[in-house]
Amino acid sequence: MSTPSVLMGAVAYDPKVVTIWEGFRAWLRGRGLDFDFVLYSHYERQVEDLVAGRIDAAWNSPLAWLRAERLATANGTRVRALTMRDTDQDLTSVVVVRADSPVRRTADLEGLTVAVGAVDSPQATLIPLGHLAAAGVGVDVRRFDVGVGLHGDHIGGERDAARALTAGEVDAACMIDANHLVFVREGTLPPEGTRIVAQTAPYDHCNMTVRVPESAGVRLFGTLLLGMSYADPQVRPLLDLEGLTAWREGRSTGYDALADAVDASGFYSPDGRVTATDYRP
Repeated sequence: MSTPSVLMGAVAYDPKVVTIWEGFRAWLRGRGLDFDFVLYSHYERQVEDLVAGRIDAAWNSPLAWLRAERLATANGTRVRALTMRDTDQDLTSVVVVRADSPVRRTADLEGLTVAVGAVDSPQATLIPLGHLAAAGVGVDVRRFDVGVGLHGDHIGGERDAARALTAGEVDAACMIDANHLVFVREGTLPPEGTRIVAQTAPYDHCNMTVRVPESAGVRLFGTLLLGMSYADPQVRPLLDLEGLTAWREGRSTGYDALADAVDASGFYSPDGRVTATDYRP
């Protein structure tokens, strides 16, 4: 009987991606899975290769998950979220103003300049702008396109939006709630120098996307990920780098807000084609 195997795709948004998955590869191979990974420079090709069957699994951003769903459906196949990190569930984005701003509520942002991350950032652009639009608030958008094609994983644009807020160049900035805390801690935003004036409903972030039906290797891959323990000294440093303490069962119920924003902005077509006019990864 052949050894179960999995070839997974991951996007190289940071050098640590290699460290993480080389470490996980050694751990997975030690438990009977012939695992390897390939790196992509952006998510669009990774999604296309997953749906075409050139890779078995894809460590996908939320935006890449939506495109994979749409492409698979258009091609008469299905994908599902195999696993996700505990830290991928029930996140929110916030719209932040300076502490001395006259803005007190979401409606006060009408007509003001709001800084966002890259065009393809779910957490710093698509979801918060969709939240403002749903509230009937029209704003002037100043976008910081850093790492386009990485779907906001490279938070440089998000950080530049925060810097623009601190510098007084914009009236508000959008970011994921966790990065609001990070930016204060690292000094990008001044301590007690900002206020949150809007917060989105909870949503989910990344997931390990696989085709359906799953191979024996993919099923074993999921079982092994879910069995990783933060108490295991071999994987604990890798889990820290990847930003989780445990893998969870994947779910697809936390992407509605992003799907609405994608449809409203015309980012992807219903059949998964890239239709955003100003997006070139």
